[in-house]
Amino acid sequence: MTTRTATARYEGMGKNGKGELTTQSGVLDHSQYGFNTRFENGPGTNPEELIAAAHAGCFTMALSFALAKAGHETGSLETKCAITLESEGDGFTITKSALTLTGKIDGIDADEFRRLAEDAKQHCPVSKLINAETTLEIA
Repeated sequence: MTTRTATARYEGMGKNGKGELTTQSGVLDHSQYGFNTRFENGPGTNPEELIAAAHAGCFTMALSFALAKAGHETGSLETKCAITLESEGDGFTITKSALTLTGKIDGIDADEFRRLAEDAKQHCPVSKLINAETTLEIA
């Protein structure tokens, strides 16, 4: 079993509050977040951006391992993830995670690539965690 941690700290309330995120690895170290980074274009990060990075990374790694298991050892993968946050009642909900995959894998046909990618989309741990529509486009 693996456990990873992150800490969020928020000073002040609502739109006037300011937050910071720190991760166990130190990749995020008191990284700024708040209303302006979530709903505007202020400097810093936000939960949806971090979920997008986590989903893109998890899916791409899962596909990489599936390709290796199927005997494909050379190539490259790149995945963009777009997380959709929508108003719902008095709050918000994440309604969609859209993965867009580009890959160059030596010796694979389009059907096998699509099958392995769809399987990775369904079974990567972050896909299992997200309770939203998840789509996959292979560019």
